[in-house]
Amino acid sequence: MRLTRRRLSSASLLAAALLLTGLATAPRAPAAEADELAAIRKEVERQHDAAIRRLQAWIALPSIAAENLNVREGAEHMARLAREAGFQHVEIVETGGKPGVFARLDAGAPKTVGLYFMYDVKQFDPAEWSSPPLEARIVDRPGLGKVMIGRGAVNQKGPQSALLAALHAIRAAGRKPPVNLVLVAEGEEEIGSPHITRLVHRPEVLEALRGTIGVFMPSAMQDADGVATVSLGAKGVVELELVASGEKWGRGPTKDVHSSLRAMVDSPAWHLVKALDTLVADDGNTITIEGYPKPRPISAEEKAMVAAASARRSEARAKQQLGVQRWIDDLPWREANERLVSQPTVNIQGLVGGYTGPGGKTVLPHRAAAKLDLRLVPGMTREAAVAALREHLRKRGFGDIEINVTGGYDPTGTAADSALIRAQLDVLRKRGLDPVLWPRTAGSYPGFVFTDPPLRLPSGHFGLGHGGGAHAPDEYYVIESANPAVAGYDEAVMSFVEYLHALAK
Repeated sequence: MRLTRRRLSSASLLAAALLLTGLATAPRAPAAEADELAAIRKEVERQHDAAIRRLQAWIALPSIAAENLNVREGAEHMARLAREAGFQHVEIVETGGKPGVFARLDAGAPKTVGLYFMYDVKQFDPAEWSSPPLEARIVDRPGLGKVMIGRGAVNQKGPQSALLAALHAIRAAGRKPPVNLVLVAEGEEEIGSPHITRLVHRPEVLEALRGTIGVFMPSAMQDADGVATVSLGAKGVVELELVASGEKWGRGPTKDVHSSLRAMVDSPAWHLVKALDTLVADDGNTITIEGYPKPRPISAEEKAMVAAASARRSEARAKQQLGVQRWIDDLPWREANERLVSQPTVNIQGLVGGYTGPGGKTVLPHRAAAKLDLRLVPGMTREAAVAALREHLRKRGFGDIEINVTGGYDPTGTAADSALIRAQLDVLRKRGLDPVLWPRTAGSYPGFVFTDPPLRLPSGHFGLGHGGGAHAPDEYYVIESANPAVAGYDEAVMSFVEYLHALAK
């Protein structure tokens, strides 16, 4: 069944009206560029259904690094998508872990831009979803419009597919991209990118990236109210597992035994719980790891960014979407956001040991494990955080607990006056939007591999559109927006076309 769709968002129509009446401050695009964008827009609209089917097929193939699921198939699919979008050189790169993809598109342009993609997604339990997570159905969502529900819909296959759709439309319109492109795509982002350096630092990849003006990741950067964010960085992360066992401890059982024996046998599960309790204060939030690297204080400039953004973002909507009633320490909205961008975290993402099925089993488990993620902010490094954690546990009698680090990297940041960021602001303002600058996202991506030596490139995220539920059930990406201020799929595609043109200038 062919979808009925809103081709132009009211936001773009408003921007056009402002330009015609002379009320917009952005300069009028040259006639030739305006004609080119109009021709490309027609192709975006004409190819809408094909682009949606392409995204649905991508979601139907989940590549899950943590489960070693569809690893090779995911890389091959990513490579095929790149070839179909016009990349002339595409190769699958072995990394020692999950394979990556390296691709180049030579448009004969003076400037070259880097793209960072991820083809892997998080795990999922279909029983928790209202719509099958691999079917990528388009459903009506009150207040949002028609959304696609599926694992990877917004993180990150939806926005990445929109960038690829932009390249398809440019070629179908008989044009060439205004910039050359270098693409690196990995299949391990969701486990902390343990081999991203091996991919990016390959001589041919490094050489290609050195010729770029920066690297960006396609994203959906509007909230549900249409506020567009330009982020200047991201927190770092360490993913690890702490394991307490009778074997390593030398106390407690080396196999599960009857719980009545707890009166005379130590418990590895309680040993782990006691170790975890030393990592934070009684509030559960203040990190108490001895020797832990200290974050640099939030700057006055960052505070100003947070204050401006907090004044425009809806606290009530944020609480509703997250399903929370209060922020840490009952902080006001602005202060809670300051904490969000400036503070590291020690989070327990999973805790398991022994029997967890229906009813009771009355066992004393021989093993317990906790999966943690540590978010890092400027002034902190992955190496220093792990070293401090290891020494902290050793000094407190928990040196037997295994620390299995599965991935992670340092925080990253890009200057607001870089060409990559200025082009984003230019595109958004020409559309009549008033973007907010944000110091760094609370989530993480391996931008360090681009911003740190040897490349030292600007890196960030860009893209109109909205989605939610990343890493959670019912992850979604807006296809046809019910809110005129929020871009639907076609407008997200056009935002990438316009961004590439802005980067070319």
